[in-house]
Amino acid sequence: MSDPNGLITAGQAAPGFTLPASPDGREVGPGQFRSHPVVLAFYPADWTPVCGDQMALYQAALPELERYGATLLGISVDSVDSHRAFAESRGIRFPLLADFEPKGEVSRRYGAYAPRGQSDRALVVIDPDGRVAWSHLSPPEVNPGVDGILDALEQLGTDRRVDAR
Repeated sequence: MSDPNGLITAGQAAPGFTLPASPDGREVGPGQFRSHPVVLAFYPADWTPVCGDQMALYQAALPELERYGATLLGISVDSVDSHRAFAESRGIRFPLLADFEPKGEVSRRYGAYAPRGQSDRALVVIDPDGRVAWSHLSPPEVNPGVDGILDALEQLGTDRRVDAR
């Protein structure tokens, strides 16, 4: 069942997929990370100010996400080549997946595809068993930040943070 906006909701099985990844073009999908949480960050387009800020924020927050054992995957309908250049320009080291051909197929399966032909700005946290633990849809012009992701990971009980003493 999805929410009224169409986004996949907590409790549903996360649809499996693999997509070409940037920067090296290999195929990546959430099923490769079973037994660990996966965060899917759908976003409208490379090179836009809000998307650039959002992905840069997630790069900065990556060490915190990794302390929860989570893998972060960015997804938009841009091409692998666009992702490669965008990642290099913004210092992004997590995979950016190209939902390019057929355009938006994975975004549609998650209910995160906008009529304007882009991915919506949506976040999905998948639990270690492959079920949706949390999802959130933001307006295209709003960076959703990282707090909701961290709250969802905390609720999963996957906090593997090391005591900093």
